[in-house]
Amino acid sequence: MPLFTASLGSVSSGLAFLSHFFDNTSHNAALITNPAPSFNFPCSLSRSYSSKRATFLKVTVSSGSTTRTDDGLDQAVLPDHIRQDRRSADWKAARAYNEKGLIYEGRIEGFNGGGLLIKFYSLVGFLPFPQLSPAHSCKEPQKSIQDIARALTGSIIPVKVIQADEENRKLIFSEKETAWSRYSSQLKVGDLYEGIVGSVEDYGAFVHLRFPDGINFLNSGQYHLTGLVHISEVSWDLVQDVRDVLTEGDKVNVKIVNIDREKSRITLSIKQLEEDPLLETLDKVIPQDDSVDSDTLNANDHVTIEPLPGLDTIIGELLKEDGIDDVRISRQGFEKRVVSQDLQLWLSNAPPVGDQYTLLARAGRQVQEIQLTTSLDQDGIKGALQHVLERVP
Repeated sequence: MPLFTASLGSVSSGLAFLSHFFDNTSHNAALITNPAPSFNFPCSLSRSYSSKRATFLKVTVSSGSTTRTDDGLDQAVLPDHIRQDRRSADWKAARAYNEKGLIYEGRIEGFNGGGLLIKFYSLVGFLPFPQLSPAHSCKEPQKSIQDIARALTGSIIPVKVIQADEENRKLIFSEKETAWSRYSSQLKVGDLYEGIVGSVEDYGAFVHLRFPDGINFLNSGQYHLTGLVHISEVSWDLVQDVRDVLTEGDKVNVKIVNIDREKSRITLSIKQLEEDPLLETLDKVIPQDDSVDSDTLNANDHVTIEPLPGLDTIIGELLKEDGIDDVRISRQGFEKRVVSQDLQLWLSNAPPVGDQYTLLARAGRQVQEIQLTTSLDQDGIKGALQHVLERVP
C-alpha cells in the first residue's frame, strides 16, 4: 500500500495540494478537510471517478486514532467542477446498483416523517418507512416508527437502489428488497410459517414471516419477509371485515400458497391450515363409530328414501337447469343430535367422480347425500343452485 506524506497548514493550502496532486498523478488522491501541521496517511483504494478534468479515487485517510473516508468530507470546500463531476459519477454508480440489483451498505444519516436518509457516497437518498425490513418493528413492536428510526440513525444497513433518477434528484432505497434477495430462495409453496400480523387492510392482512433455524425458530425479531393473506384466505367462514378476525400484532400460523418471484410477492393462507369444512360426505358428517347411530341407508338397498321436506321441489327445479343431467338421493344417515329443523343444502368441495358431484342436505336428525350428474364445474353448479333457490319459495 503506498504511503504519502504532506504538510498542510490550512484548508486552502490543502486544496492547493489537492489541485497539484490531480494535475500530476492519476493514481492516488488524499482528501483532507481539517488543517494539521503534518500527516502520514496510508491510502486504500476502492472506487474511482473519471472526468475530462480529473480522476477521483475513494480513499480511507487514517491519522492517529481517527479514520475517515472521502465520503465524509464537507462538499462545500471542494471546487465546483470537482463536486459536480463527483456527484455525476455517484449518480452513475447508483444507476449501476439499481440495474444490477447490487446490495449497498448505507449509513443512516437521519430521518423525517416519511422515512430514513441514507448516505450513498457523496449523495443522500431516501428509504421510505414501508421499505424497511419488518425485522425492526417486530423486534420492538411497542416502539413507534419514529422511535425505531431514531434508534437506527448512525447505523449501517444493507439496502438496494430501487430508483436512481438524477434529473429529478430521486435516489430511493429499499431494505425489503435486500431481505428478499437473501431469504426468498428458502421459500416454497406449501411451507408453513409462524408470523405476526402487520397492517390490516380492507382486502386482507400483511403478515411478517419468522424464519426457522433448523428445527427451532430463531429468537423473536427475525422476521425478514412479508406476505399477504387475502380476505378470502382468512377463514372458511364468510369474512365481511378482516378487522373482525385479525388485529395488528396477532401471532398466526400461515401457509405459502403462491410466490411471485418477479414482483417479490408472497401469497399466504390461514384457512388452508384447516380442512375445508365443505369437503364433506355422509361418512364425514356421520362417522361410523359407537358415538353415533350407524344406521345408514343406500338407495340400492331396495328401501325408498323419501326426500327431506322441500328437497323434492329443489331437485325438480335443478333438473330444469342447463347442464344438469341427473339428480338423485344416493344415501341417508341419521345423526344423534338435532342440528336444525330447517332444510340446509350445500355443495361439498369433495372432488367429483367423473361428472358426478356431491350435494348434502340436512334437516332435524336426517342427512341425505345427493349425487348430481352435470357438465358444469363447481362455480356453474353454485350458480344453478342460486337460481333454483331464488325461484323456490
